[in-house]
Amino acid sequence: MTSSAHATDQNIVLDKIIVLVGLMGAGKSCVGRRVAQRLNIPFLDADAEVEAAAGCSIVDIFEQYGEDAFRDGERRVIARLLDGPPSVIATGGGAFIDEQTRALINEKGLSVWLRADLETLVERTSGRNHRPLLNGGDQRETLAALIDQRHPIYAEADLVIDTGSDSANFTCARVIDALATYGTGDASNRPQTQAL
Repeated sequence: MTSSAHATDQNIVLDKIIVLVGLMGAGKSCVGRRVAQRLNIPFLDADAEVEAAAGCSIVDIFEQYGEDAFRDGERRVIARLLDGPPSVIATGGGAFIDEQTRALINEKGLSVWLRADLETLVERTSGRNHRPLLNGGDQRETLAALIDQRHPIYAEADLVIDTGSDSANFTCARVIDALATYGTGDASNRPQTQAL
């Protein structure tokens, strides 16, 4: 990507698209909207883009075509978004787990893992039925298993931001601070994990 976005916030200059990764309920969409607003760049929700491209909901895609078909469509949509202008993209929980999608994100984006503990995830996803992986069985057990499976892969992200009971605005500020530090070009000023 050849274009750059000059942000008014802390003079952050972006030459890559910011891609938020993490489990469902970590706050990717909520925090992503705020980060995009502060940086004065578009916010894109990959799940919403997949639904728009498919003409049906993610739940319907899973039920009618299966997870493999969903991941294929998700990969193509994210590839298209990564070829666009500077923006903040919130991905679905499984996007970064897919090896091909992760390679695309690593090549063209700056990945930010919003890491949340089990209690936070259970609280934030409780009572919602638009997440296919949580629609069957015990929600807490499913999320605990996903943490075990996915956290080691999410740990490959460029930046890691711990999020919990703090407000979305507070987490947004931490993301902005981490981006400002990451953008200095000084590797010694780039701690991967920003503890909150």
